[in-house]
Amino acid sequence: MMSLPLIVVAAAAAQAASPHSSVDAAQQRAAGYAQAQAALSGAAPQYVAPAQPAPQTSPAPSEAEVLTDQSIISLVSAGLGPDTIVAKINASRGHYDTSTNALIELKQANVPDAVIAAMVNRSKSPVMANAALDNSSPDPMAPHSPGIYMLDPRGAGQMTRIDATVSNQTKTSNVLGFAFTYGLSSAKLKTVIPNATARVQAVGRRPTFYFFFNQSSTLASLSDFSTGLSLSASSPNEFSLIRLQQKGDHREAVIGSVGFASAKSGISDKARVAFSYDDVAPGIYKVTPSTDLPPGQYGFVYSVSGSGSAARIFDFSID
Repeated sequence: MMSLPLIVVAAAAAQAASPHSSVDAAQQRAAGYAQAQAALSGAAPQYVAPAQPAPQTSPAPSEAEVLTDQSIISLVSAGLGPDTIVAKINASRGHYDTSTNALIELKQANVPDAVIAAMVNRSKSPVMANAALDNSSPDPMAPHSPGIYMLDPRGAGQMTRIDATVSNQTKTSNVLGFAFTYGLSSAKLKTVIPNATARVQAVGRRPTFYFFFNQSSTLASLSDFSTGLSLSASSPNEFSLIRLQQKGDHREAVIGSVGFASAKSGISDKARVAFSYDDVAPGIYKVTPSTDLPPGQYGFVYSVSGSGSAARIFDFSID
């Protein structure tokens, strides 16, 4: 039988248990008292394993951060060097204000010139060679392939890229009227666009579009906006938004007319739809129609070359 001193020692050992927490200490005291009771009753003492601390859980990963001017100022204030901050800028997404006043504020906040230059360069080239493209991202500052996109604002939002539809033929109309009236009634030249409706359907009567031009060269890829010309577009101002006429299994647009004393080429004024655009970043533009569009077939056309057979129309539907 365990003597009284041993019982006191066991109780004291329980009180001197690991000081991890009050809960651990209580568990150790209970184990010591159990051993003491077992000794008094003549039973063999049982080993009680010490309590283990609760496992630590890792914090959930945060969303990908987007650097701003204030983020850069904070990094400079923390004492990080220019090389480190520039590396952080090049490796992270960023949305920087590089207007004149913003640059002055950065300089007054002691942001090094090399860091400011990196911010400006990143703003000029949101589509970087080593950046992963995300054509469906609703954020216009996220890297997108060059082209015209329609914004779907529903839910979290997403971009839909509009592929160009190439006109497959041209035709003339009102030729007899032109002949019988000796040119008083104009003959019209029309370009024909296949399919009765566009693949992309707009959400709402005044959809929002984004034009992304190639950032890696002064000229965009010919496959993006060109109509066979040696140069390609660099601004929405070089496009026309037109309403297409639905004709059975295809659509048409007037691209020229011939009258008694005049001849016109290019998109008909009656078919044009007014729109406005804003410069979001170099090479990125937000485009919206000036008014709500009635239901029908529409498209952005860059140019019409020659007979119009090479017209590329970025078409969409309004329901």
